[in-house]
Amino acid sequence: MKNKISWTGECHYQFTGDAEIAGSSTKRRSGGWITFPFMIGTLLGLTIAAWGWLLNLIVYLIEEFNVKSIAAAQIANIVSGCICMVPAIAAIASDSFFGTIPVISVSAFISLMGVALMTLTASLDSLRPKPCETASSLCQYPSKIQLGVLYTAITLASIGTGGTRFTLATAGANQYEKTKDQGSFFNWFFFTTYLAGAISATAIVYTEDNISWTLGFGLSLAANLFSFLVFIAGKRFYKHDKPLGSPFRSLLCVIIAAVRKRKAVVSTNEKDYHNESITTIPTRSFRFFNRAALKQEEEVKPDGTIRNPWRLCSVQQVEDFKAVMRIIPLALATIFLSTPIAMQLSLTVLQGLVMDRRLGSNFKIPAGSLQVITLLSTCLFIIVNDRFLYPFYQKLTGKFLTPLQRVGTGHVFNILSMAVTALVEAKRLKVVQNGHFLGSSSVADMSVLWLFPPLVIVGIGEAFHFPGNVALCYQEFPESMRSTATSITSVVIGICFYTSTALIDLIQRTTAWLPDDINHGRVDNVYWVLVIGGVLNLGYFLVCSWLYRYRNLKDDDNDKDAVGSHSTTLSS
Repeated sequence: MKNKISWTGECHYQFTGDAEIAGSSTKRRSGGWITFPFMIGTLLGLTIAAWGWLLNLIVYLIEEFNVKSIAAAQIANIVSGCICMVPAIAAIASDSFFGTIPVISVSAFISLMGVALMTLTASLDSLRPKPCETASSLCQYPSKIQLGVLYTAITLASIGTGGTRFTLATAGANQYEKTKDQGSFFNWFFFTTYLAGAISATAIVYTEDNISWTLGFGLSLAANLFSFLVFIAGKRFYKHDKPLGSPFRSLLCVIIAAVRKRKAVVSTNEKDYHNESITTIPTRSFRFFNRAALKQEEEVKPDGTIRNPWRLCSVQQVEDFKAVMRIIPLALATIFLSTPIAMQLSLTVLQGLVMDRRLGSNFKIPAGSLQVITLLSTCLFIIVNDRFLYPFYQKLTGKFLTPLQRVGTGHVFNILSMAVTALVEAKRLKVVQNGHFLGSSSVADMSVLWLFPPLVIVGIGEAFHFPGNVALCYQEFPESMRSTATSITSVVIGICFYTSTALIDLIQRTTAWLPDDINHGRVDNVYWVLVIGGVLNLGYFLVCSWLYRYRNLKDDDNDKDAVGSHSTTLSS
C-alpha cells in the first residue's frame, strides 16, 4: 500500500457511510508525469537508433555496397521522404483501429528487427559485395540476395522509425489533462529529439567512419533495444487511448451530406440541427457545411439515432470538419517555412566543403556534422523558452504565448538566419575573388566558424515553431484525429524535403547560381531569394493567424497559477 502511494503520489479512498475512513484497497491513476521517464527514454533510444543508421546511409551504400554516389543519394532521399510519410499511416492506424500504445510497441519492435538486420549486413562478409580494388570500374556490384537483405533491413527500420516518431508525441501528450502540461511535454519531446540527433551525428557517425560499421550499427541496435524495453516496462502506468473509428470517414460524411442538401436553407434554430449531446447550432464559418447537420424528414430514428450517416451528421462532426479546414492554410505556411531550412542544410554542407574546417592542428570539422550546431541550438533554446522566456512573458503580460505566436516568432528567426547566411556567403565569395585560398586547393581561406551564427539562429527559430506547430494541431484537431494531428508536422517535413530538392533543381536549370563548383556560383543570391520568400510567407501567415479563432484554447492556461507552470513541469 505505501509503496503504491509513494510511487504514484496519490491514493484513492473508498468510503462506506461515515464510519469507514479509508478503504482497504487503492487504485492507481494512470497517466500523468509518472509516465514521462518512460516516454522520453523510449524517444531518446529510438531517435539515436534511427539517426545512427540514417545519417550515414549514403556513405554506407557507397563504401560497403559499391553503389554509385548519385544512386546512393537518390536511395537516401527516398528513404528520408518515406520515413516522414509513414507517421501519417501510423496515425490513422492509431486513431481508427488500435490506439497509440499498441502501434508504438509494434513499430519499435519492427525497427529493432530492421536495425538488427542492417547490423548483420555490416558484420557478415557474405551479405556485402567485395570492396573495390583500384577503380570504380573494377567494383563488384551487390547480388540480388545482398540487395534484398539490405533493402529489407532499410524498409523495416524505416517503417519502425516512422511508426513511432510522432505517435510517441501523441501518446505522451495524452497522459496529461491540462494544456500547459501537454505543451511542456511537446517541448521536452523536441528537446529529446534534437539531443538524440546530436548524439547520433557525432558519436555514432564517428564510430562508423573511424572504427567500424558493425560497432556503429551495433550501438544503434543497443539504443533501439533499450527504448523497446523501457516502453514495455512503463505500459502499466500509461493511460491507454481508445480508437474512435476512422476520422476520415466522418469528414467525408460531412462533405457528402452537405452536397446532398446544397439546396436546403441554412437555419438559425438549434432545434433544426442534429446534436448528440449538448444542444447547439453550428458556427457561422463555412456555413455551406452546416447543411450536413440540418435535420430533414425521417432522417432520425425514434430513439434519436441517425438512419443514414451519409445524409445527416451531428453538429460536432461538422465542427470537427471545420477545425481541419481552418488548419489547412496555416499548414501551407509551414511548408514554405520549412523548405528554406531543408535547403540551408544541404547548401551549408557545400559551403563547409570549400571553407577552412580546421580546429587546431589535428582536428577538422566534418562538413556533414555542421547540422549538429542547429540541433544543439534548438535543444538549448527549448529549455530557455520553457523555463525562462515563456514564464517571463506570462508575468509581464498576464497571458501565455499561444502556439501561433510561437510559430510566428520562428518565422522571424528563420528569415534572419537566411539573411545572415547570405551575408556570410557574400563574404566568402569576396575572399575567393581576391584569390585567398588554402595552398593550392579550392578551399577559401575563411573559417567555417562563420557559418555557426546563422545555424544557431535557425535552431532558435526551430525551438519556437516546431513545438508550436505540433501543439497547435494537437489542441485544435478533433479528439479522434490527435495522432493524425501530430503526424502532420512529419508529413510537412517530408513534403519540404521534396520541394527543396525541386527548388534547387529549378534554380540550377534557370540560373548559373548553383554550379558544381560553388566558388563560381552565387549561393548568396539563392539565400536572398529565400529571404524574400520568407517575408512574403510571414505576411501570409500573419493574415491567416489574424483570421484564425482558437477552438480548444483552454482557460486553465490563463489562470494565475499557470504563471511559471512551464518551468515547474520541467523541473518535475
